[in-house]
Amino acid sequence: MGTFWTLVEPVVVINKLGTSFFEMALTQIVYNHSLETTAGDTDHAQALSSRFLLIQSVISSVAAMLSILPLSRIADRHGPKVFLVVSQMGSVMGMFMLVIFMYIKVPLEFLYLGSLLHGLSGGGPMFWAGVAALAALSSEKDKRTLKLNIVDFCFGVAGVVGGLLSGFLYQIGPSVLLVTAVVVSVLALLYTVFLLSDSRCSDTESESLLTQSESVNKMDRVSVGMLMVAMMVFIVGMVGAENVLQLYVLKPPLSWDSVWAGYGMAATSAMYLSSFLGVLTLFSLMGDTALTLLGIVSNCTGMAIMAFAIESWVYFLGEFV
Repeated sequence: MGTFWTLVEPVVVINKLGTSFFEMALTQIVYNHSLETTAGDTDHAQALSSRFLLIQSVISSVAAMLSILPLSRIADRHGPKVFLVVSQMGSVMGMFMLVIFMYIKVPLEFLYLGSLLHGLSGGGPMFWAGVAALAALSSEKDKRTLKLNIVDFCFGVAGVVGGLLSGFLYQIGPSVLLVTAVVVSVLALLYTVFLLSDSRCSDTESESLLTQSESVNKMDRVSVGMLMVAMMVFIVGMVGAENVLQLYVLKPPLSWDSVWAGYGMAATSAMYLSSFLGVLTLFSLMGDTALTLLGIVSNCTGMAIMAFAIESWVYFLGEFV
């Protein structure tokens, strides 16, 4: 039973459920507020909402960069579990900013404070850094790649379930969905603080990792640099496209309600399930580089299809390409 408390998968699942609920609530509330501001002009409302999400993303990302060094030093002394605890605390505080916005007449820009708090707590990058570190520490050295793929699989399952449920919860009431998101996220935080065990690798394994790191220093730095640049460019494109797409489906020609928007979120999360199966079946045949290129081409093709979708089935076709 003690081994179970070293598993990071329950934290990933519970946290993703809360995040899915919050993302649906945030998108719907911001878009509906923009519709009221623009007197029902869907194009103008989409533009206002897109600008808000863009600025929110920039604030959170810049704040996260400022918090990397201090949080890393704390984690070096107290373990990678610090990443999970602090980032989830920031996420919960950001959710409370949306609660305040719903019940108190404040400008939409007030929500930028939630993005700032989330970013200063490390945000998503710090959360996933902690997840990867704890997943590696709780697995054997020759099974770490499989362990990380299992974590991604659990993330995808939670995303599908969260997407499907979030639309129906919003139909019951926006406050119901938002309160559910806060409660689930607080549960994930409490699980991390009181139940998750911060296991450490043995001294022998630490020495072997140190030896490996010394040999890694000799690898081609140019190739590593190009790989990091490619990753950053790809992530920038993906984040920007996702912010636009989640608003595009709410206006004509698709005009999705919250239930269909939840289906779209679930379809997006299902990509983690297909990628898990793809890694298991194609890794031995294609290798890392070919799989990476295949994933980039697949994502770009899907985005291109969804950008010109005027019917729901075409949009979902792009999701599953």
